Amino acid sequence: MSFSVKMRIMVDLHTHSNISDGDYSPAELVQEAHKKGITALALTDHDTLDGLETAQNAAQAAGIQFIPGIEINIQWAGQGSISGIGPGGEFHLLGLGIRSPSPAFLAAIGELSRRREARNRAILDRMHELSIEATWDEVFALSGGHSVGRPHFARLLVNKKIVRSPEQAFDRYLKPGKPLYVPKAGLAFAEAAALIRESGGIPVLAHPMSLYVAWGRLPDLVKALKTYGLMGIEAWHPTAQTSSCRRLEKLGRELGLYITEGSDFHGAVLSRRQLGYSNRGRKISDTVLEAIPELC
Repeated sequence: MSFSVKMRIMVDLHTHSNISDGDYSPAELVQEAHKKGITALALTDHDTLDGLETAQNAAQAAGIQFIPGIEINIQWAGQGSISGIGPGGEFHLLGLGIRSPSPAFLAAIGELSRRREARNRAILDRMHELSIEATWDEVFALSGGHSVGRPHFARLLVNKKIVRSPEQAFDRYLKPGKPLYVPKAGLAFAEAAALIRESGGIPVLAHPMSLYVAWGRLPDLVKALKTYGLMGIEAWHPTAQTSSCRRLEKLGRELGLYITEGSDFHGAVLSRRQLGYSNRGRKISDTVLEAIPELC
């Protein structure tokens, strides 16, 4: 008697290109994913859809299933009726499967781009207040002419020998509560979730531990978010403790949410995050994608 065993292959539902704050171009990202044996890939750049068409074409040529996505910054300091549960940390919302962006969605993304530049200018001002000499041209050059983000400031701090690594730059200067951290004005959650859904996508709470909400309050928050349109939770992420990931998956399943995993890959600027792996070397299986019919 013979038995056939289906080999589980890798997917990745959270990655970034140099259109926002990653190292690789969208096409290079797809090529790297192909080398790693990844068969389905989501590109989720911050507050922009600009790299999706290029990535889609590269994925088609490589035989990779492509999932068009985005990662939207959410205004965490004022969430209307759910504001009593927050604020704290950062709130990012993944939109997976953005196949037909609505006019309202495109307008909102345009506004987020303007807010992102204002934030970057404010970070540069803070660098000057700390007597760190830097110019906008220096930062913009590090972005390759695309959207500037905190990883580019981290790289600038490394280049100026103020820190030894991008990770150290975040730990000392760029994380919430640190000298160069500037909160970025985002969208209200209900608005963002509605725009994602009307554009054919699935709203997924990205790296929930970044909210900095105590476990005693997190279930109520996620439950409230579901009533406002949340459909999934990124339970497994490289920055979370494994025990926290398990608790997040249990919470998501109890609430009937889709469970997603992603590497949040950026490239060398955040070198500990590897394509196709979500947490402590945990390979992201295609079973994650199979459980989300809208994306298959």
